[in-house]
Amino acid sequence: MIESLSTTESTLASTQEISFELLAPKPKTLEETGLSESLLLELLTKHLYSGGVLTKEQLVMRLALAGGIVQELLNSAKKLAWVENRQTTLDGQMRFALSSAGELHAKQASARNGYIGPAPIPLEQYTKVCIAQTSRNNTVTLDMLEAGLSNLILPQNLIHKIGPALNSTKPILIYGAPGTGKSYLCRHLNQILGDLVLIPYAISINNEIIQVFDPELHHTSNDAPKSPSLMLQSGYDPRWIKCRRPLRITGGELTAEMLEVQFDNHSRTYMAPLQLKANNGILLLDDLGRQKISAKQLFNRWIIPMEERRDFLALQTGEHFEIPFELVLLFSTNLAPKELVDEAFLRRLGYKIHFEALNKELYQKVWFQVCNDFNLECDDTSFEHVVQHYHKVHQKPLMPCYPRDILSIVADQIKFLQMPPKVTPELIETAWKTYFV
Repeated sequence: MIESLSTTESTLASTQEISFELLAPKPKTLEETGLSESLLLELLTKHLYSGGVLTKEQLVMRLALAGGIVQELLNSAKKLAWVENRQTTLDGQMRFALSSAGELHAKQASARNGYIGPAPIPLEQYTKVCIAQTSRNNTVTLDMLEAGLSNLILPQNLIHKIGPALNSTKPILIYGAPGTGKSYLCRHLNQILGDLVLIPYAISINNEIIQVFDPELHHTSNDAPKSPSLMLQSGYDPRWIKCRRPLRITGGELTAEMLEVQFDNHSRTYMAPLQLKANNGILLLDDLGRQKISAKQLFNRWIIPMEERRDFLALQTGEHFEIPFELVLLFSTNLAPKELVDEAFLRRLGYKIHFEALNKELYQKVWFQVCNDFNLECDDTSFEHVVQHYHKVHQKPLMPCYPRDILSIVADQIKFLQMPPKVTPELIETAWKTYFV
């Protein structure tokens, strides 16, 4: 689901506008795009083949290029007899369509690469911008961490471990028993960074195009126009889109193939691997040790990226290329670290942070916070009853996941029985027996 940014983040977005304009200036000539004319002509003909008859303004919108560049491409396409003029619109706009030769060229281009979208960013330009807007430039302080995680209840010693780890250039391993809040915390870490970054719709490797922008992952800002045509009014290159720093989460579904460039034979398009999509953000490998790729294989694949902050990928043609590895890499596991990999690999992880059960004071804060979330009334006596008669008797540690899980069952019972929204010993007993096997 695509989320929008808060008012505060929108204000931050406007303050970043000048830096974006300097970082990725809008190209005014074909040469300044960094792309070959042949690649852009192929993309132009594919858009005309897809759209039928289009005006120059519509092509500007589709290609996310300035009108002067699009006109130059149209002129070249006319010389090649690929494009023909059609009857103008009522408001006087010239319309363009493919000739039979142009249709043939568009079909051949689509057979090689089916990408149809805004013009890509050359790899060299992408690398420069990605490195320039790395999150490593943003020093995480104690105040930032506490403000970003203000809705979470965490032990103070844990906060003092996480902060320095985020300032490190090394990967972070978070481990501990199930239910200690590892994944829950990791899913909130990108709120600490807070600023916006530029994400390309696609990047080009010579004349091949790899789609990068993923609307499920890259959440655009409120002031980011919904189409490239509107973005042409902004100061930065409209082939980029302004987004939150991404948070990419992958778990047991992770395979070795997901770490490489994927080529879809049906659509004839290249898709970026998950680490490329997560650049300038956070990549969380949740439940490490349960993936279809072993932890040892994973670490072997990422030895160089983890140490040198650069990764090597390949196209279907066999062409190899280098991309930045500018992301915060998090591993979360319920297993003992030494069960996953040997000491040599553990050293490379840099930070190993252990999550444990809460003490009674913090557990009580979580309990009453969840009660408030569910609009449930609960007094101190009822809470003591839960701790003394259930946790202690059944020797269940005070895990931060229990309050939400147990009280959600209580809330379900109250709705079903049409009872007052109050936590009672009877409701707790039923919820406890339902939750624990």
